[in-house]
Amino acid sequence: MDELELLKKDWQKDENKFTKVSYNDIYGMILKKSSSVVKWIFIISLLEFIFWGLIAFVFKDSKNIKDFDKLHADYIIIPLTVIGYMVLAYFFYLFFRNYKRISVTDNAKLLMENILKTRRTVKNYVAFNLVYLVIVTAVALFIQFDQNPQIISMAHNAAADGNLFVFYARFILITAVFLIGAIAILLFFYWLIYGILLKRLNRNYKELKKLEM
Repeated sequence: MDELELLKKDWQKDENKFTKVSYNDIYGMILKKSSSVVKWIFIISLLEFIFWGLIAFVFKDSKNIKDFDKLHADYIIIPLTVIGYMVLAYFFYLFFRNYKRISVTDNAKLLMENILKTRRTVKNYVAFNLVYLVIVTAVALFIQFDQNPQIISMAHNAAADGNLFVFYARFILITAVFLIGAIAILLFFYWLIYGILLKRLNRNYKELKKLEM
């Protein structure tokens, strides 16, 4: 049994005698737990960013990356990358701001509002990462079709044989399968990490609602 449950049981033993003190103690415990959860959301989001940055650094000299760089698609890739970093930086700021706000919250109603805001921020963060992955994949696929000499040559051969539609359909289908696999892995990761943290926040939110009744 955690400390919050023990405080609630003590509170219920003699409500007339301990209502004020017990309310403050229980609220303080919920505040502390909520602040800790939001702090971990902020930390994990930064660790996730560092992890993907390291992955990109490790594979930057791989053959596929070098071949893609030869396509001279910086006019698309650089703006897309900058936008991605800017949006991620904004989410990091929101996570940190939510942590600071929750840490200094002095009433249950405001704490409940901040918990709801944090939950929305996390869900929007996850949605952005998944949508951004789809957009980047679609852009990369377009660049390959438009500028990769090998793929262009294969497309011309397929067109000459009357199989152009089959060629594009097969290429897109293979990419879609890998993309769905990547999204599934990311969703599992987000469910495993952020899902657990959001469940704890949701539990704290329900406890606050009980206090306010």
